[in-house]
Amino acid sequence: MDRVEVRRTKETRCSSCGEITPNYDIVNYGSIEKRSRQLCSRCLNAEVAKSDGLDKFEHVRFDPVDLADCTGRAHVFHFRTRLFGPGIALDAFELRDGHPAGYQFQVIGEPEDDLLALLGRLIDKIRRALSLVHIGDGEYGLQIADHMVVRGIVGWDAAEDGRVPLLTIDGREITWEELGRMLMTYEGWQFKLEIRDKSEEL
Repeated sequence: MDRVEVRRTKETRCSSCGEITPNYDIVNYGSIEKRSRQLCSRCLNAEVAKSDGLDKFEHVRFDPVDLADCTGRAHVFHFRTRLFGPGIALDAFELRDGHPAGYQFQVIGEPEDDLLALLGRLIDKIRRALSLVHIGDGEYGLQIADHMVVRGIVGWDAAEDGRVPLLTIDGREITWEELGRMLMTYEGWQFKLEIRDKSEEL
């Protein structure tokens, strides 16, 4: 019988409410005057709302959502809400080994915005991204799709000590070397590289 290894998400107790919270939803919060505390998103948002006079702000915790990409593969997205004074960020991400990985998205709104409407914007953004394929397995390995546009996220490649990035394209981790091999199909062609904030539309 095959042994299935289950890796649990690492968790930390919030210094404010005492709730056991996944590490991806914990922030070290403090200042020079006050020592750092580990707060869950709900308590962090309450602190920021209080300090910025946002009396009407109410934290909302969203349940994970399953969405399928254009190949029919299912993706489970988790959500995190972070208030940062002049705005609010709503993140969506997959989990691998208990950490955000794979597809990752963000939208930014105003602190007074309806969080359900913000969630709707984020899910629309996710669906648009999942409807596209940028790379695929071809006869000679990974290849750039026929429309010749690649979108992704730049990340840290621990195996390379951060000397070169680890890219996430179509929810897959792609090394800088792998991208280079794909680009060599187009030797002599031009290319345009645009860098955008995670919250912007590509």
